[in-house]
Amino acid sequence: MSDLICENYPMVLVMSRFGIALGFGEDSIGEVCRKNQVDAYTFLTVVNFLTEEIRAVTPELCERLSLDTLVLYLHNAHDYFLDFRLPHIRRKLLEAIGSCPADVAFVIRNFFDEYALEVDRHMAYEEQTVFPYVHALQQGNPDAKYNISVFSRRHEQIEQKLSDLKNILIKYYPGTGSHLLNSVLFDLFTTEEDLSSHTLVEDRLFIPAVLHYEKRMLKDKK
Repeated sequence: MSDLICENYPMVLVMSRFGIALGFGEDSIGEVCRKNQVDAYTFLTVVNFLTEEIRAVTPELCERLSLDTLVLYLHNAHDYFLDFRLPHIRRKLLEAIGSCPADVAFVIRNFFDEYALEVDRHMAYEEQTVFPYVHALQQGNPDAKYNISVFSRRHEQIEQKLSDLKNILIKYYPGTGSHLLNSVLFDLFTTEEDLSSHTLVEDRLFIPAVLHYEKRMLKDKK
C-alpha cells in the first residue's frame, strides 16, 4: 500500500475515502483492505480506473464490485468536499480577497457560496435518495417508482462553475498577485480535477454496477 501511495500521491485521497488511515507499515494492499473491512477488488478497481488502467467496465467487473464499498467511497468523498475541502478554500479565498474593493469581494464570495450550495444540493440528493435506494435494493426491496437510470439521466456535472470562478480570478481579479491567491487558484484547479474524477466514478463504475444488480434481480425473479 505504501508503494501505491508514494508512486501516485493522489491515491492518498482515494485511500482515505475507503476509510483507510495511514500507518499501515509494510502491509500489502490486500492486507490493509482486510484489516479495514474494505473489499479489495472494489478498492483496486477504483484505483485502476482513476489511473486509467481500466478503460472498459464489463458485466464481469460489475458482478464482482461491492456496492456497499462503492457507496462508502462516495459518501466519504461527499463528506470530504462539503465538510473540509470547500470550507477550507472559502476561508483562504476570503483572506486572499480581503484587500480588494468591497463590491468585487462581494461578487467573488457570492459566486463561491452559490457554487458550494449547488454542490451541497447535488450530493444531498445522492445521500437522501440514491444511496438509500441502493441499500433497499440489496435488501431485496426495490422501489417500483425509481431505478438507477433516473439518477443517471439527471446526473449533472458540478465542476463547471468552479472552473468559471477560477477564470474570473485569473482574468479579472483587480490586484497584484499574492502567494495566498495563487494557493487558492491551485486549490481550485485540484478540486476541479478531483470533482471530475468523482463524477467519473459515479457515472462509469457506480451506475453500471447498480444497473447490473438491478438486471440480475429482475432475471432472478423470472
